[in-house]
Amino acid sequence: MTLAPNLYPQFKILLVDDEIPFLRSTLLSFERHGFTNLLTCSNPENVPSLMAENDIGLILLDLTMPNVSGKELLIWLNEEYPDVCVIIFSGINQLDTAVECVKLGAFDYFVKTSDPSEILEGLKRAIRTQELSIENQALRRKVLSNDLATPDAFVDFITADANMWSIFQYLESIATTRHPVLIIGESGVGKELVAQAVHNLSNRNGPLITVNVAGLDDNIFADTLFGHNKGAFTGADKDRLGLIEKASEGTLFLDEIGDLSASSQVKLLRLLQEGEYYPLGSDKSKRSQARIIVATHQSLEKLQLEGKFRKDLYYRLKIHMVTIPPLRHRISDLPILIEHFVQQACAEMGKEAIEYDKTLHTQLSHYHFPGNTRELKSLLFDAVGRSKTRILDKTAFQHLFLNDGLLNDQEPMVIFPNNTKLPTLSSLAEQLVNEAMKRSNNNQSAASQMLGISQPALSKRLKNMNK
Repeated sequence: MTLAPNLYPQFKILLVDDEIPFLRSTLLSFERHGFTNLLTCSNPENVPSLMAENDIGLILLDLTMPNVSGKELLIWLNEEYPDVCVIIFSGINQLDTAVECVKLGAFDYFVKTSDPSEILEGLKRAIRTQELSIENQALRRKVLSNDLATPDAFVDFITADANMWSIFQYLESIATTRHPVLIIGESGVGKELVAQAVHNLSNRNGPLITVNVAGLDDNIFADTLFGHNKGAFTGADKDRLGLIEKASEGTLFLDEIGDLSASSQVKLLRLLQEGEYYPLGSDKSKRSQARIIVATHQSLEKLQLEGKFRKDLYYRLKIHMVTIPPLRHRISDLPILIEHFVQQACAEMGKEAIEYDKTLHTQLSHYHFPGNTRELKSLLFDAVGRSKTRILDKTAFQHLFLNDGLLNDQEPMVIFPNNTKLPTLSSLAEQLVNEAMKRSNNNQSAASQMLGISQPALSKRLKNMNK
């Protein structure tokens, strides 16, 4: 679904009231506060046809109208469109009436003479609730289908890991929403690729704008994101657009969000809550039309427990959260990653295809890979660059296994001191199996290759060991 420019929310809001002047004034008020996907109806008898013809997710319904009352419509909507959110907007200020409407399925009840800010906050609450409901329905459909609707969006990910596949399904289900996305993962796991995939899947009309916020003080952060007006501070000789405006109708990706200062966290929280911001030197707010994606290698939960990250901002960001597993937890991906990076390196360096030991992934499988996929790519590019023949030079990996002997042509020799009792073949086999499972992070396919046996044979042995 392509989002039309400046439409908020993603579904239509229908205002139903027989008083046309009130409809007009309410419409103008909502538009001034950034709500633009609006429909009005002064004849309640037209509501069924409007519901059938439009993607309506929220209705503001007057209670007292001729011909068809708001109560009758509320009952009908709850039966025919139970997923649509209904707010009663009435001139009747009676508690028992409000309670009855809520029992009949209304999300909220407001008196027309209520404080306008209170009404706007109620409207925002209803929109957030409805958006989450739509997302949850999409997620359930995605989980049940177990398929990717747009596999091309993930073409840059070299993986066959089941956990990554589940993450892709989740990203598909949330991509078109306006809620922020929090990406957590170690350095080198591909957080930028995830942000790009979410942006591509969102079908938003604007660009993806990326900024690393680590080390930005509060003033630079505000100026970078919100921009400034001429004369806002010394040296501000002309207006400057912030990245939020440059990312309008697109996506703003804030990397290393865990390093954001406390004062900048307040500004980001207000942007997410209100959808509005003030350029430096301006007293006129602007509405953000950018979707926010943030990423960090740190644990925001731990940071907020330590008082270094705002709890309210953390909970706002984690509405949609994905944790990208490190490479050491995706050992089964090593063979295809090695093949991909070796081919890529040869192509970029103008070399003919290079052959390599097909057990290389087994030899690398017990390494921790603190730099994850990025580190593996660097190692393989270095190895291809060092190769003077059509055989991959393993010198680039030598420092990883200085004491392991895994890169030698022969298997390392096990030495038993003379003054110790020899282990039985059975206990030694169990030790080997346990060590292989440890080195492969319990990946039976990788462990079986280390041991030189088939995966079914290893599985059978593990079952016997656990009896």
